[in-house]
Amino acid sequence: MGHCGRPAVTRFLVVLTDVRPVDDVRRDERQAPERRRQVVGASSREAADRIAGAFMALGMVRAGRQRVKVIAVGRRYGL
Repeated sequence: MGHCGRPAVTRFLVVLTDVRPVDDVRRDERQAPERRRQVVGASSREAADRIAGAFMALGMVRAGRQRVKVIAVGRRYGL
């Protein structure tokens, strides 16, 4: 249970990004994130996984030029 006895609900973002070229510099998503092509919000993990699956069917993702990320963001409390 979360704040005030209500269950905590995590939201999700599904992010489609360009894959950076490999170079000698260590990757740091906080300092230099990959370029975002599309960002979609989802209210459940199941919905986020379905959206991610649709993105993974794209030719650019299958070719390795783009990648799909599912990110849990914050917590909000259900009513």
